[in-house]
Amino acid sequence: MLAIAGGKGGVGKTTTALGLSTALDTPVVAADADPDMPDLHALAGVDREPTLASLDDRDPATVAQPHPEESGVTVLPAPRIHDADGLGRSLDRLARSGRRTVVDCPAGAGPDAAAPLRAADATLLVTTLCAPALRDAAKTAAMARTLDAAPCGVVLTRTRSAPDAVVDLLGCPVIASIPPADAPILADEAVSAAYCRLAARLGEDIL
Repeated sequence: MLAIAGGKGGVGKTTTALGLSTALDTPVVAADADPDMPDLHALAGVDREPTLASLDDRDPATVAQPHPEESGVTVLPAPRIHDADGLGRSLDRLARSGRRTVVDCPAGAGPDAAAPLRAADATLLVTTLCAPALRDAAKTAAMARTLDAAPCGVVLTRTRSAPDAVVDLLGCPVIASIPPADAPILADEAVSAAYCRLAARLGEDIL
């Protein structure tokens, strides 16, 4: 299970979670673990229900919805706010299912962001190059290491550059730079190519 995490909202975590999922050559579950900002289902074009919380009593294969345009990708929307207390349990069940999973995490370094990191095997950091986002990404990186989901790399969004200073700050390599694009972002050829390169660099073992 790979956690897609970052310190700030709006830096491109959800886009990266889905962009990476659709670029992988292996079947993958894209799961939304952010009840406060449940965007993944809308970006993927699937229904709001059933959610990740449904895994408490159902098999992941019967809950995740197929992506309407990408074979091999299924989507689990975020739990409703009133179901958020069981998020850790749902993620643990998903992890035990053995399915390759990409998890869109809440922003920040608080308890909500910690739950998916506890279930994950590794973390992929996502940030823009603005100073506040980088500082918060460093806090997320530290929390991921504490929870045994150490960062495997960082994705920089809305840029084509990869400054060495980012590697020094976050303690992991920049493995993709996603160029700026107008919405729908994932339909942009340069963006799609960047996520394909990211998928190739990560490989299947990280999931």
